[in-house]
Amino acid sequence: MGIQDIIEGKKQWRAHMARVKALPRDYEIVYKEIQRYFFKVGPVGLADGSLLSGILDFFEEGVAAGKGVLELIGNDVAAFCDDLVKDSRTYADIYQESISGEPGTAEK
Repeated sequence: MGIQDIIEGKKQWRAHMARVKALPRDYEIVYKEIQRYFFKVGPVGLADGSLLSGILDFFEEGVAAGKGVLELIGNDVAAFCDDLVKDSRTYADIYQESISGEPGTAEK
């Protein structure tokens, strides 16, 4: 990854976060909780940015439709996140495997 790629990535991230800040406050709070959850235990492929961008698009559509954020995702943010990544390998899986010493034991 060259310096130009890093600069471009930062520009994209800043633009993404500007969109987040433009959301109504309740949406912004829930988005940041989702983001925090995914950064902690989220899918290994999170770095490509499509998951968080997709959630942001979904939230912007909800705002445009006049819906509250909890109407879109339900009352349990963690359950919403888990459902989105239920078929993906997560950092939590990797951690569980590292402490158990056996690959693939995270499902047990």
